[in-house]
Amino acid sequence: MIDDRAVIASGAQLGERVSVGPYSIIGENVVIGDGTWIGPHVVITGHTTIGRDNKLYQFCSIGEAPQHLAYPGVDTRLEIGDGNIVREYCTINRGSEEQEEVTRIGSNNFLMAYVHIAHDCQLGDNTIFANCASLAGHVTVGDYAVLGGFSLVHQYCRIGDHCITGIGTVCLQDVPPYIMAAGNRAVPHGVNVKGLRKRCFSDTDISELKQAYKLIYRRNLSLKGSISQLETDKWRSPEVRKLAHFLKHTHRGIVR
Repeated sequence: MIDDRAVIASGAQLGERVSVGPYSIIGENVVIGDGTWIGPHVVITGHTTIGRDNKLYQFCSIGEAPQHLAYPGVDTRLEIGDGNIVREYCTINRGSEEQEEVTRIGSNNFLMAYVHIAHDCQLGDNTIFANCASLAGHVTVGDYAVLGGFSLVHQYCRIGDHCITGIGTVCLQDVPPYIMAAGNRAVPHGVNVKGLRKRCFSDTDISELKQAYKLIYRRNLSLKGSISQLETDKWRSPEVRKLAHFLKHTHRGIVR
């Protein structure tokens, strides 16, 4: 299952049933879990750990040095979970010297062609990145988030759980969980009802999230005032509490 034309360093660790296509290059400090499929012309380098049953398509660059002028060349890391699909020409950089020195990708994510994940980003599980969506450094993306094609996210921003961005969205601030955002620059467009129903959220949860959205965006409250209202006991849905927690820990502010 390892093509004779692949170049695999002696120190690389490959699990059982790993398949490597022709002309792919796997570096000295790479660890690849069982059942992962690597297509032709893929380059995997750096201190990179890849889990089980992933699919990496041709011409991906995985674990390369960060695109960061201050990067001093130290041994930083990239960690990728299980069951991810990484399509053609994706670039996923390892961490920089700052913070934890690691870029992390969760499990069961779908990264379409030409997606870029920069240094120190943290992705959850079950996300979808459409073609050419790109993250700058230190971005955090929550579970089940969907980024439309050509979406761009500024460094240090957070993309919340279950939110969705439209095509060509430019996120310069945090996108709260459960909402839709679109535009350059991004503005909110209501609750992601279709996505939430697809994931079996209850009618009560969706109704309360709609009320919370109106409170945040339609009542002319400050962010602090919105958080104070969301933390009262009147809300039954745990999703509203999660939303309040996200807002409380924003550093760049939220899309408005």
